[in-house]
Amino acid sequence: MLIFLRLVYIFWVCLRYRLDELVLSSIEHPWAHWLLRIVCLGRKPHRPRGERLRLTLETLGPIYVKFGQVLSTRRDLVPPDIVDELARLQDRVPPFPSDQAAAIIEESLGSAPSVLFSQFERDPVASASIAQVHFAVLHDGREVAVKVLRPGMREAIERDLKLLRVLAGLVERLAPDGRRLKPREVVAEFDKYLHDELDLLREASNCSQLRRNFGPDTGRANLLEVPEVVWEYCANQVFTMQRMYGVPISHIDRLRELGVDIPLLARQGVEIFFMQVFTDGFFHADMHPGNIYVSDAPETLGRYIALDFGIVGSLSEFDKNYLAQNFLAFFQRDYRRVAQLHIESGWVPPTTREEELEGAVRAVCEPYFDRPLAEISLGQVLLRLFQTSRRFNVEIQPQLVLLQKTLLNVEGMGRELDPNLDLWQTAKPFLERWMHQRVGLRGLRQRLEQEASQWAQILPQVPRLVYTRLNHPDAGPAVKAELERLRRVQEQSNRLLIVLCGILAVGLGVALWALTRGGGF
Repeated sequence: MLIFLRLVYIFWVCLRYRLDELVLSSIEHPWAHWLLRIVCLGRKPHRPRGERLRLTLETLGPIYVKFGQVLSTRRDLVPPDIVDELARLQDRVPPFPSDQAAAIIEESLGSAPSVLFSQFERDPVASASIAQVHFAVLHDGREVAVKVLRPGMREAIERDLKLLRVLAGLVERLAPDGRRLKPREVVAEFDKYLHDELDLLREASNCSQLRRNFGPDTGRANLLEVPEVVWEYCANQVFTMQRMYGVPISHIDRLRELGVDIPLLARQGVEIFFMQVFTDGFFHADMHPGNIYVSDAPETLGRYIALDFGIVGSLSEFDKNYLAQNFLAFFQRDYRRVAQLHIESGWVPPTTREEELEGAVRAVCEPYFDRPLAEISLGQVLLRLFQTSRRFNVEIQPQLVLLQKTLLNVEGMGRELDPNLDLWQTAKPFLERWMHQRVGLRGLRQRLEQEASQWAQILPQVPRLVYTRLNHPDAGPAVKAELERLRRVQEQSNRLLIVLCGILAVGLGVALWALTRGGGF
């Protein structure tokens, strides 16, 4: 009943902001234009379409705001007026009252903000779907940003996740591709990441890990800055971090005025993404422009700054190897290898003909090579691959959904910065170096070093284990004798079952004969 009422509410909100007019006006079909004329006989919308869509998403809650944030990075797929309005969802969602924020801080940290900080700005500097941020100064003079969770978020998210689970179940049962798409697994993955985002202590640990991955001893500190966590002022609903200064990456004109090399910035963004995915297996998965800044300090000018670590992704060694080989095969136009990888991984049925899958992938990808990014839409490529995958019953991998979403965000930011960026040529050298390190002598040495601590514990035990095994009675004959006994028992049971079935068949035949004779008299 609650789910039904939620559906009614969603429908009412869409009508309230006249999304019916927005949807019908975007459909190129005579029936749609006819319906639009009927709809327009009523009251006409007084707000622009982009503003109406933004207000709808804000009203429906955090899950829908997240969806709007993803759309705001796709200027190649979404009209500019809608993208400009949805960009407000990145850090300008209406804030909740500052008194509530102060009460949450006091409840979580044990003291009021006036006691904890020498200065605390009551007006939030940024407000997003899950939390809002206040600037403050610690008593030792350090400037910090204090992130406070929105009240009632868990209940709001649970309500919409229940609806998504029901819809996923319907899709799985009713849609022709339901089982292959694994909608319930995808919703479960989305559920996990949303609940992780509600725990600000987890977000603080994500921030700390990412900062360590780009620390001074890694050789890549010049690519990305990550704020330091102030652990004494962190709790489940409060996250305090070092205050970072920079320019939002979407303010391209301002970056040019500062002298930032925009094409280089675009290439470095792609490299940072692939570095996180393939080297670390741990990546920032909410890379919309509201969360990515560029340093304007003279000593670090043009360096990326990462913010908001509520959603991160992680990949296993199998996933990293599989994805890297797929990317390299695509870049090298080795479509036969792409087909082989899909079959070897079990993502397509083993009966799939390698040649057919190779030809289908070639037909999708070949037209897009040797083009600048301005002429390539990765979203369109993925859409065509998705349509092709239906024919071969390719199973959706829920653990990679977040990666796909992040890749679309990265492409959207790259397109904003430098429309002529060649995504393929930027990523290919990095992946080739990575694969060489993995499969060459250097990779072998690294893996041996990683396993050395385990072998140091196991090797001293090997002589004792060998001696114990050699002195242990050989159980082979006993097992063989027991299996032979079980085989004989099974054969006897089978013979008895055959005899019983024969007796039953004779009995049934006699009974039918008697009934037939009786019917004759």
